Amino acid sequence: MKAQEAEGQMPGLLLEGECATITLRRPRHHNRLEPADLAELMLLLERADAGPGLRVLVLTGTGTSFSSGFHIGAFGDAQAVPSLEAVVERLERMRLPTICALNGSVYGGATDLALACDFRIGVEGMRLVMPAARLGLHYYPSGMRRFVSRLGLGVAKRLFLAAEPLDTAALLACGYLDEAVPAPELAGRVADLAARLAAHAPLAVQGMKQALNDIARGRADDAAIGARAEALTASEDFAEGRRAWAEKRSPRFKGR
Repeated sequence: MKAQEAEGQMPGLLLEGECATITLRRPRHHNRLEPADLAELMLLLERADAGPGLRVLVLTGTGTSFSSGFHIGAFGDAQAVPSLEAVVERLERMRLPTICALNGSVYGGATDLALACDFRIGVEGMRLVMPAARLGLHYYPSGMRRFVSRLGLGVAKRLFLAAEPLDTAALLACGYLDEAVPAPELAGRVADLAARLAAHAPLAVQGMKQALNDIARGRADDAAIGARAEALTASEDFAEGRRAWAEKRSPRFKGR
């Protein structure tokens, strides 16, 4: 399903080669997330993570904003199952490396959706707003933990307590954005990064992604990380990597 499909539809999944793309498609409402969207997003994440041959996931939106977050009017809706927190946690646990292509500004819960991705590339002129305190809303714990561990306590307090908007320069300075590019260059830059990630040994990329996230959260099990690293020394990919290095050619990894 492509981004240009009808207004108001749920997120869609597009598979192209080794890359999966999930696109938020409610531009008239700044890609606001409805309860039904959360269930659809969870299914799409599961499908992408289980996809044979997939090596990268891109999350993006349509229109002038990436997303305005979860629909305020739907808070407390019993149909909001799974919760936004559950969807974001599942996104962070993806085995695939993930890129958030921020086609515009990001608000509320969608700020955490983007932060759960491994890389964030945005467009120049975008900004971030976390209005929880202005709404009388207490944010969920895993999201606050992610902001503190990724961006630092000071930045998290500016966002959650002061509800301070951050412009593109501030998002780059605090590490929320890895890069900002002119809007016409976003798709190409994301495609370049996706191709680079897809070209690397998938078992090594996926294993190190899990380890780095566990370290960031203070959950790292050094013995388990070491065991995974040791196991990969016997993989076909490691043998191929060494051969390619010796032969001065690009490796052809198979994920085995």
